[in-house]
Amino acid sequence: MNYICANMEEKYGKQTKMITKVPKVVSLFCFLLILSSSSHGTIIPETFVNCISNKFESDESIFSILHYPHNSSYDSVLKSTIHNLRFLKSPKPLAIITPLLHSHVQSAVFCTKQAGLQIRVRSGGADPEDLQNLRSISVNIEDKTAWVESGATIGELYYEIADKSPDLAFPAGAYPTVGVGGLFSGGGFGPLLRKYGLAADNIIDAKIVDARGSLLDRQSMGEDLFWAIRGGGGASFGAIVSWKIKLVVVPPMVSVFHLTKSLDQENLALLQKWQYIQHKLPEDLFLDIGVMAIPSGENKMIMASFTCLFLGKKEPLLNVMEENFPELGLTKEDCLEMSWIDAVMVFAGYQNGESRDALKNRKGPFPKGCISSKSDFIQEPLPMDALEKLWKFCLEEENSPMILMVPHGGKMSKISESEIPFPYRGEVIYSIMYQVMWNCEDDDFSQKYIDMIRRLYEMMSPYAMKQLRGAFLNVRDLDLGRNNDKMGTTYWKAKEWGLKYFNNSFKKLAIIKGQVDPENFFYYEQSIPPLHLQDEL
Repeated sequence: MNYICANMEEKYGKQTKMITKVPKVVSLFCFLLILSSSSHGTIIPETFVNCISNKFESDESIFSILHYPHNSSYDSVLKSTIHNLRFLKSPKPLAIITPLLHSHVQSAVFCTKQAGLQIRVRSGGADPEDLQNLRSISVNIEDKTAWVESGATIGELYYEIADKSPDLAFPAGAYPTVGVGGLFSGGGFGPLLRKYGLAADNIIDAKIVDARGSLLDRQSMGEDLFWAIRGGGGASFGAIVSWKIKLVVVPPMVSVFHLTKSLDQENLALLQKWQYIQHKLPEDLFLDIGVMAIPSGENKMIMASFTCLFLGKKEPLLNVMEENFPELGLTKEDCLEMSWIDAVMVFAGYQNGESRDALKNRKGPFPKGCISSKSDFIQEPLPMDALEKLWKFCLEEENSPMILMVPHGGKMSKISESEIPFPYRGEVIYSIMYQVMWNCEDDDFSQKYIDMIRRLYEMMSPYAMKQLRGAFLNVRDLDLGRNNDKMGTTYWKAKEWGLKYFNNSFKKLAIIKGQVDPENFFYYEQSIPPLHLQDEL
């Protein structure tokens, strides 16, 4: 159950991660910024060190937060925030900066630009953690809002909200170690999306360091840029250091169930029925499906896990399920009533009864490994022959994938596709995420898993969106295309992948990029390219 486990495709990184195509990088951690330059060898230019040292106050030392490869702290800092171990085989940053203050981020941006280095922003993404020092959370119960810095994790945010109020929540992801920065800026799926939409739909202010090193809030950045960073990938436009979010109301008691069914050909009818009803259910009810193969003697069997969050008690839930999905066979004994924060623990994969303090553990409940993922948005229920192909693929493939089917409808259908850059609203009935995780010590073995996900994605192409096959930014996929270099990729070339993530919003994002970062300082493999108005002619 990992909405936020994003795709860190190919050899490099993703938008809110840190690794750059060029091995000469400086990375700002806690909000991780990475600087790179192909012309400076392996030594940080003296101009950068002098500049950033002068920017610090007299009682501060840049060397306490600047980590070089030869420092003992470098590897531990780098590895501590990598959950997809494929990153360990990526080119390493020239240095890592772990800022403690917003002004440190401003200084790093200013001095990086002055020294001709390249910077990358790591603020959590749909990937686990990042801005580990800039992680403060301030909850205001009276006006139902909170300020959260980009280095905080989803688990830390949930914990702080629940500590202040039992009936307030936030609609973000399920996996607790994901950093809020990347999750928010990419959209942010979670179990409350049918009731309250995406995480990005509930952001009401932010603070961003732009390409000039200025710290801006919503008023000073303007509505266009504020629109862009909520689902358009914040790292294309600047370094977002904190977010103001609108908290949502949940009942004192919610209900959950987790039913696992053996998915033989006969039980494929359960998947087919779910497709037709899940987006039409009351918006208080979220019911997703996880499909995966497990060993069964010398063979494998396919299991489907139906996981539900209902914003109410179990009796109304049972009534809704009996009316709409009696084939699932839900009973009163299958349902558990608990607080919202305890339901968060269930969805995160913690054992029932485990302390809520576990949400603050940045290591999370699952081991680290290598991950490859892709995504699809579905507009019409898959026919039975497509479900059978999917079932056979999982059963027969040596390297079996995990497949997560996430319901839409409810609030997702009521928000305009142009409200924020995330465009997949009313016409989408559910989304699919294909994922594989493995021990990646053997490079040849890793390639087999990556190729398997690519074959599955190709097999599903006839059943995805009819006109333009969409993709979810929080499941970054460099197979869709990438920027060639900082100056060589235009809006027209980037449309290959840009339209898949953003559809009709891509052009507006590129125009805003051209206004706020015309020199393309915040560049990475799938960053929004600047489109200047004169270029449209």
